[in-house]
Amino acid sequence: MRSKKNNKVIGSVIVYIILIFLALMMLVPFAWMISASLKFNKDVFVIPFEWISKEPRWKNYIDIWTKIPLAKFTLNTVKLTLIVTGLQLLTSSFAAYAFAKLQFKGKNVLFLAYVSTIAVPWQVYMVPQFMFMRKLGLADTHLAIIILQAFSAFGVFLMRQFYEGIPDSLCEAARIDGMSEYKIYSTIMLPLSKPALSTLIIFTFVNTWNDFLGPLIYLTTESKKTLQIGLKMFISQYSAEYGLIMAASVLSLIPVFVVFLSLQKYFVAGITTGSVKG
Repeated sequence: MRSKKNNKVIGSVIVYIILIFLALMMLVPFAWMISASLKFNKDVFVIPFEWISKEPRWKNYIDIWTKIPLAKFTLNTVKLTLIVTGLQLLTSSFAAYAFAKLQFKGKNVLFLAYVSTIAVPWQVYMVPQFMFMRKLGLADTHLAIIILQAFSAFGVFLMRQFYEGIPDSLCEAARIDGMSEYKIYSTIMLPLSKPALSTLIIFTFVNTWNDFLGPLIYLTTESKKTLQIGLKMFISQYSAEYGLIMAASVLSLIPVFVVFLSLQKYFVAGITTGSVKG
């Protein structure tokens, strides 16, 4: 009995050691980014690598605001991210409620057809999509990106899986009491779906904040560009200012880090939505 207990303890210790090692390996690129952000460009790739610079160049974090209009790019990114995230929360949760709790003809076929679009890479249809937006006169506008990203098949799937775990008896009781479907959605379903909503916020916020290809295709005017496009401006024809790029990258990670920490207590519950049904 004691031998089995000791083996279990040893096994747990080995697992934790492996997990800690893997976690540290994943943090190495972030540590390198922070280290490089405090160096001159010529010192970034010196061998042997110096993790802590003897003379940290904090000026990199000042120069990035004057080299390019970083403040404008950041405001554009914040604007797009907040609007897209808000719209995806609304459209995904609303559509998911219909697919999970309402009965109408062709519901399952329509849901399957919509969710199956997740398997189609965006690169397959980005050209006709761009041509369509250009014909609508939305090229080089934030509205084009907002419209294209306001709907998410993944978001609908995630929210529907969570709604399926909420007893139908709650909705039936509310209907008997005379509540409309809109009232049930807003006062019952949404308050109960905080884990799924938090997970969707994290995924949508990160994807929109870090989006590079979308703004690169649709935005040509400098004043409308986003932070990720702005980072490319530190790369000239002959060289790249890696110190400035890393400093800007560190700053661009802060909002994502804050959002994740704010919602991480709901994150695990949200991503396991639908895995266990009781």
